[in-house]
Parts: sequence; structure tokens; C-alpha cells
Amino acid sequence: MEFLLAVILLVAGFAMLMKGADWFVDGAAGIAARFGIPQLVIGLTIVAMGTSAPEAAVSITAALGGNAGITIGNIIGSNILNVLLILGITASITAVAVQHSTVKWEMPFMHVITIVLAVLGLTGGEIVLWEGIVLWALFLLYLGYLFRMTKNGGDQEQEELIPLWKQLLMLVVGIFAIVFGSDLTVDNATIIAQALGMDDRLIGLTIVAFGTSLPELVTSVTAARKGKADIAIGNIVGSNIFNILFVVGTTALITPVAFAGGFLIDSAIALAAGLILWFGVMKEHQLKRPVGIVMLVAYAVYFVYLLMG
Repeated sequence: MEFLLAVILLVAGFAMLMKGADWFVDGAAGIAARFGIPQLVIGLTIVAMGTSAPEAAVSITAALGGNAGITIGNIIGSNILNVLLILGITASITAVAVQHSTVKWEMPFMHVITIVLAVLGLTGGEIVLWEGIVLWALFLLYLGYLFRMTKNGGDQEQEELIPLWKQLLMLVVGIFAIVFGSDLTVDNATIIAQALGMDDRLIGLTIVAFGTSLPELVTSVTAARKGKADIAIGNIVGSNIFNILFVVGTTALITPVAFAGGFLIDSAIALAAGLILWFGVMKEHQLKRPVGIVMLVAYAVYFVYLLMG
């Protein structure tokens, strides 16, 4: 009976994810058009921060509870999965256009802060208060850059005229449905996996890891399919920047964040993942299926490395 209920709730969770992503993307795109804000900025801010809510909640709550040790693994693992798996899947479904500013500024900035995180972590084996302040200073610098982008505006597609209150409601209800649907999906997929005899470690490396990135996945795929490529790319690049600067930075302000030596390898893999994406879009400013397949293969290799470790 419990197994059957888990299957029903799993399906319900996926349904919430899909519908929530629809509302969230439509609401975000509508608000961008209404105020003349480039969709890329919406993707890099509201959408990115919204879909990173699970990672932020897990890390900051753990820090408040005196268990900040999971923060770095959670963030670096999520950033690798975001680029290689999520953008890999998105590009395999449909080609995704990438703006010049993303290739020139946002992606290199993502590489730089990945290196900064590794350097800060290796000096003393933990990220302490002053290093959290450095990350927050970089976060404020990034927000200032985004503010300048909004001032530039840009030509926006005319969206269907929907009242502002309805667009805001779609945005809020959409992210709630995505996050709640993710929890429902992960919890019940875990119950099903345990019933089928999978061990906890394998469940953690597969279902839970994938589950915390479901918001980014459904949002990026939905945005790409709706022709909102800027939201799809901005969501992932923005999420990765937000994860390092805001989540790790805020956690370090609360308590020192342990950075084990093994995370240096993971940081290098995260940097390599970002470089695959960067070089893959540099020439044509488009993320196409062949690059998506390379990214998926790279994630498969990383996943095997995790299993063997």
C-alpha cells in the first residue's frame, strides 16, 4: 500500500514540477516584457535565485544547526550537475541561443569565482568570516553589474497582455509548485528505491542529487522550449554564481565552512564543466545538440568517478 501511494505521489510531484515551471517561466517573461527588463537579467536574478532555493535552504539551515560541512559538497555538486546534466539535457532537446554578454562576461565570471572559492577553501581548510565577506562583496559587485544591464533595457517581445498581479501570482505559485513538487518527487522516489533494494549511498548520489536540481532542470527545459533561451541559460549561469557567492558567503558569515582537500578535485571538475560550456558556445553563440551530448557524456564519466570513489 505504501509503495502504491509513493508511486501516486511521485506522479503528482512530477505534475507539479511541470505545471509550476510553465507558470514560473511565463510569469518571469511577462514581468520582463512589462518593465523592459532583458529576459537574461530576469534569468540571472529572479529565476536563478528561485530555482536555487533548495540549495540555499539546505546549506543555511545546516549552518544554523552547526552542520556547515555539507555546504561545499552541496554547492559544487549542484554546479557541476547544473552545467553538464541540465544544460546537456536542454541542448539535446532544442538548440539554445546564448547572448554575447553571457559569453563575454557572465560565464568568465562564473569561472573566476569557482577558482576564488577553491583558493579561499584551501587556505586553512575552511572558509571563514572574512572570506564570507569577500564572497558577499563579489555578490554585490555582480548585482551592480546586473543593475547596469537593466538600465540598458533591450528590445522585448510583446507578451500577451496579462495583469501584473496575475504575472506575480504565476511567478510565486510557480516557484512554490516547483520546490514543493521537487520535495514530493525526491521523497517518494527514495521510498520506491528503498523498496526495490537500492542502498542509501546510491540513492544519495542519484535520486537526491538529481532531485535538488529538478527546479533548474524543469525551468531551463521549459524556458528553452518556449523560446525563452535567455531565461534558460541565465537560470543555470545565475544559479551557479548565486550558489557560490550568496549561499557559501552567507553560510560563512554564520559559521566557518569546512573545505576538505578532496573538494579541490570537485572544484576543478566544476571549472572544467564551465569551460566545456564556454568553448562550446563561443563561436556561434548557440548551445547545440553535439555540445549537449559531450556534456552528458562528461557527466556520465563524473558519475562513474563518484561511484568508484
